[in-house]
Amino acid sequence: MIDLSTTLGNAWFPSPLFTASGCASSGKELAQFIDLREIGAVVTKSVMSKPRHGRATPRMAETPSGMINSIGLQGPGIDQFLAHDLPWLVSQKARVIVSLAGETVEEYATLARKVRSAPGISALEVNISCPNVENRGLVFACDPDASRRVIDGVRKTLGGELPIIAKLSPDVTDLVSIARGVVDAGADGLALINTVLSMVINLDTMRPHLGGKTGGLSGPAIRPIAVRAIYQVHEALPAVPILGMGGVASGRDALELILAGAKGVSVGTASFGDPAAIVTIQNELKELLKVRGFTSVAQAVGYAHRPVEDMDTRHEQ
Repeated sequence: MIDLSTTLGNAWFPSPLFTASGCASSGKELAQFIDLREIGAVVTKSVMSKPRHGRATPRMAETPSGMINSIGLQGPGIDQFLAHDLPWLVSQKARVIVSLAGETVEEYATLARKVRSAPGISALEVNISCPNVENRGLVFACDPDASRRVIDGVRKTLGGELPIIAKLSPDVTDLVSIARGVVDAGADGLALINTVLSMVINLDTMRPHLGGKTGGLSGPAIRPIAVRAIYQVHEALPAVPILGMGGVASGRDALELILAGAKGVSVGTASFGDPAAIVTIQNELKELLKVRGFTSVAQAVGYAHRPVEDMDTRHEQ
């Protein structure tokens, strides 16, 4: 019997497999194909204060081993989300991680104020991979000081109950220092990695293909980047839980992120081709753990960091 349960901060989940924010909206589409109670949690599409139409079209581009999206955080806004989407998820008995996004430090705090008393939320993902309109559009997650101020504001607004998971961008030179800064500011965990900033040129028009020019690359192409980021951050901050993501399409992919240091794994792009991919990956992961002699996910977390001479002690945890 394999114990698949995991924790992120003080929140418990029966499985280490989560949806990735933006790839399952608020879960209604996926619920046609899987039982949402069977996975760790639904991580909602990032919600902002007001309704948002998103970027100009085209918004998507296929690439070898991946895709680029330039959606622009389209969504209904926090009030609509709390009135309709969250109650539906709670009615399905799904565990919910609400993803928040903002354009100013104050907007993040305002969002936190609105969700702090809402029922049925297991944790908050704070998506700081957004342009800071107060600093010439520089992405929060690429600015150590702004990253800390966002998380500090959310933590002070929430109090100490609900876990905060800071979602970081890989588009930085020193990810560990930014991770350490947001943890010091009050984050209970980290989500690694967000999409990788990318661009495609249309050879017919000889102009950028996407309406927003740039977009976020996801899919198998970025998995080695995710593995590297998770490994480095876990090595520096071994006590901080990591929700890993980036190109996970199989149980083997999920296990690779777990061995690097992730306590949970989000599945995103793979769900577009197969809406039930997350359940398939969960079943594959369970078998892979069993074959390797693990009796729980917890035993495998960060296993790749162990000295070679300690590799046969997996049963002792």
